[in-house]
Amino acid sequence: MRVSCIDLGVDFNSAAESVTALEGLSFESQEGEFLSVIGPSGCGKTTLLRTIAGLQRPSRGSVDLVTGSRDLDRQALLVYQEHSLFPWMTVLDNAAFGLEMEGAGRGQRERAAKELLDRLGLGGRESAYPHELSAGMKQRVAVARAFLSDPPLLLMDEPFGSLDSQTRAALQVELLALWSKDRKSVLFVTHDVDEAIILSDRILVLSPQPGRVVEAVQVDFPRAGRPAAVLTGEFLALKREITSMVANGKGVDCHAS
Repeated sequence: MRVSCIDLGVDFNSAAESVTALEGLSFESQEGEFLSVIGPSGCGKTTLLRTIAGLQRPSRGSVDLVTGSRDLDRQALLVYQEHSLFPWMTVLDNAAFGLEMEGAGRGQRERAAKELLDRLGLGGRESAYPHELSAGMKQRVAVARAFLSDPPLLLMDEPFGSLDSQTRAALQVELLALWSKDRKSVLFVTHDVDEAIILSDRILVLSPQPGRVVEAVQVDFPRAGRPAAVLTGEFLALKREITSMVANGKGVDCHAS
């Protein structure tokens, strides 16, 4: 699935004030692309995801979800920074919840959930409840649930933002391993430039509020070696350029080679 935004504008109006969160925002993603969105606080990154997910109505312009080879009724699934697990459900039932909603039988959904939980390092914790898990484990369960639901478009709003750096790095590797299996279309919001470079095919840099795309940065160097390359000259040069864009609110001639 591809996302096409043309001159998107989103306003929030109240009796006290009117705020324009997004204005003139345009981009098009590619099917199977891992596309990150980065920008200063308050630039409308979460508003963009909510609008794409159909939870927020555009004030101007358009948002279109274009199906490719996968013609499914399901369209987009939004994963927030908070894990949103059901406290009364076990790890296994939380992970398999999307499959249950789609009508999959218990045996089918439990087999699929156990396999993915094991890949995410949660084998043996299937009967635990969310309050018995660390923050990183909870987020692993949330990621498992999202992938098992198998949406053609996965929208992720800073899913690792509240985690410590070591857990965050581990989950980045696990997320890429899951994504590489079927190249699901992903739109990933983050404040972390390192994270955006490690994960992405491209990075959209947004301006300060109202948010618009000031640059679409292609990340061309091999993905497999990126976590270990964070101190290399190539990685640091790209990081400096993206950081400058975020700080200045304008694009520069910036492409990794």
